[in-house]
Amino acid sequence: PPRRDVRGEFLPDPIPDDVLARVLTAAHHAPSVGFMQPWDFIVVRARAVREKIHADFLAAHAEAEQMFEEGKRATYRNLKLEGILESPVNICITCDRSRHGPVVIGRTHIGAMDVYSAVCAVQNLWLAARAENLGVGWVSILHPPALREALGIPPEIVPIAYLCIGYVRDFHARPELEAAGWLRRVPLPELLHFDGWQGRADAAGERLVEAIDQVVPVLR
Repeated sequence: PPRRDVRGEFLPDPIPDDVLARVLTAAHHAPSVGFMQPWDFIVVRARAVREKIHADFLAAHAEAEQMFEEGKRATYRNLKLEGILESPVNICITCDRSRHGPVVIGRTHIGAMDVYSAVCAVQNLWLAARAENLGVGWVSILHPPALREALGIPPEIVPIAYLCIGYVRDFHARPELEAAGWLRRVPLPELLHFDGWQGRADAAGERLVEAIDQVVPVLR
């Protein structure tokens, strides 16, 4: 089923507690390096809090528009890039980089493994939500200090993802940005490397590419 980022299709229907409980439980059971489980989940339902975050989105969105080349600004302006007020529940997933102390298995040499692990919780939540027929939209056009202030996030905690969650009118067959002509999906074979960055496909690699070509039309 489509796993698209949802923005403008949310319905106001409430999410039953048992459904949201399953989604959050799936997120909490994401893999994490060193079993550090660095995530926390801020469940945001209050309209006043969401309005504050939405106001910051509008300010950040206006700033972002000016960062694109002039020919793309009108397209960007007309894209629906959030569902903060339309969705009944927002969830902010965070990363506590101090959890379990300064030395954690698997983070001794790659210090960002806690952040990467927290993103696994985002993916788990997304897939679980879709299995419950819920749409998810990731809002990243926000000022981190404003998000911290709105949610009272302590300085040592890192916001990872601000997600809008809810039932939707329909799920798009194609990503909205692709349908709008903003970007295309890069063909997977263009992203494959074999036995090193400069490695070219040998016979086994060519067979893999052929197998991928059979899978892609199914997934789009």
